[in-house]
Amino acid sequence: MIYSRPLIITILISLIIVFAHACGGNDTSERPSGQTGSAEPALSDFELEHGIGPVTERIELADEFDPDLVEKGRNIYEMKCEMCHNMEGRMVGPELGDIMERRSAEFVMNFILNPSGMVREHPVGQELLREYMTAMPFQNVQEEEARAIVEFLREYNELN
Repeated sequence: MIYSRPLIITILISLIIVFAHACGGNDTSERPSGQTGSAEPALSDFELEHGIGPVTERIELADEFDPDLVEKGRNIYEMKCEMCHNMEGRMVGPELGDIMERRSAEFVMNFILNPSGMVREHPVGQELLREYMTAMPFQNVQEEEARAIVEFLREYNELN
């Protein structure tokens, strides 16, 4: 089968558009602080420590893990995160096995829920982009799902 040059070019352009769209270019979330994007946004103390996104208050974490939440988080991690993140060792993105020692639950949730905003406006997000040279795409994770992922990561960190 012989393909014409215009057909091949059309297919390539379509693939580039689909790839660019899938890599998180359509995040329409607003900054919780009401600030507009700028070259050097002024971040609040909370945003510096806990990230930029919909989680704007501290989350109460129980001492005991919620097994249902852990299982839900494990399933979401395996479906949406595992292709780019290992628990131990670098992959496309950073390892997550000890992330709960390095970052707050709020930070992890905000990065999951607002990856393009974090890369665009948060110094840690910008540093990760420079290191891994790949921006985390938005995976259409809801806030309660992000909380479940945090519970899974907390338990993993505790057990390993």
